[in-house]
Amino acid sequence: MVTYTVPGMKSDAAERVVKLLQDRLNSLNDLALTLKHVHWNVTGPNFIAVHTMLDPQVEAVRAMADETAERIATLGGSPCGTPGALVAQRDWDDYSIGRAGTQEHLGALDVVYAGIITAHRGAIDTTEELDPVTQDMLIGQARQIEEFHWFVRAHLEGPDGSLTTRDPRTEQAAAKRATKKR
Repeated sequence: MVTYTVPGMKSDAAERVVKLLQDRLNSLNDLALTLKHVHWNVTGPNFIAVHTMLDPQVEAVRAMADETAERIATLGGSPCGTPGALVAQRDWDDYSIGRAGTQEHLGALDVVYAGIITAHRGAIDTTEELDPVTQDMLIGQARQIEEFHWFVRAHLEGPDGSLTTRDPRTEQAAAKRATKKR
């Protein structure tokens, strides 16, 4: 329940935006942990390239989570960043790949990033009328997340632009497809 919000915004609109932002905060916190998990568990010939590519992504996503939590507080909400709340509130499964090769993890991350981007774009659409300031923040985050997704997909793409993962629905399927010979 929002008891105050920014001037010019109605509390019912602020409540809707806070709820939406809490979902994005959960998603960003989960993404940061997932990226670090991959960083620790990736193996294979392209290990160092993927290992070092992920740390700047982790830091940027952590900054996005902080920005999102602070926006929730600015709107009069109370951001919740505890692991238990994240797990209880999320509607997605935990990342399912452990120690694995670079292509497996990158294939799975393709699916993870696609889900994050889709949800962020939905939040951008929802905030268009409710709160253009929050929308602007989400647009900036989406731009950076989409670039990180491109970095991942570049490892999965052939010279003709085709992806080894071929639009999988699950991380496991993407990991498996990413390792098949072209």
